[in-house]
Amino acid sequence: MKNDATRQAPLLSAQGEMNLEDEEIDLGRYRFEDWLTLVLFWLLGLTVFYQFFTRYALNDSAAWTEEIARYLLIGTVFVGATISVRKNNHIQVDFFYRVLPRRLMRLMSVLVDMSRIVFLGTCAVLTWQLIARIGGSPMAVVDLPIGIVYGFVLLGFALMTWRALGVARANWRRGASVLEQAELSESMK
Repeated sequence: MKNDATRQAPLLSAQGEMNLEDEEIDLGRYRFEDWLTLVLFWLLGLTVFYQFFTRYALNDSAAWTEEIARYLLIGTVFVGATISVRKNNHIQVDFFYRVLPRRLMRLMSVLVDMSRIVFLGTCAVLTWQLIARIGGSPMAVVDLPIGIVYGFVLLGFALMTWRALGVARANWRRGASVLEQAELSESMK
């Protein structure tokens, strides 16, 4: 991680002139799910723009755009949720961590990590089973299998499970989680 001296905001000089310095860009902090979510989001944006253009500019709406936009949104949400799991930014209830003894907090933190892994892994398995049953069925308007959409859901759950394992491993090595020590959330960004 870069120190704060390399990431300076524009400053005013003594003469009142703006002093602009280029910030160093680090693309190495982004992972697979970040880039895939970005691609899905832009495909969604382009599809919605095309739908808007054909409906209001050409007065002849493309029928496939609404369905594809819906499915791209589903893919964006499930793959994008992996980013929150990796950064451990999902909604968390930390009330008990403020009032319980340290040892009990640690036990609860491990149970939270384990239950998250089991839940996400179970969701991945159930999605796999759903794809096996109805994955070959066609979409409503577009002649493509609905399994493609569920494939993105499966990918999202599998990536979330993988990232949850990484968070649990990091919490175990550190001996604390974000729930126990809120200041750890800054180091995960």
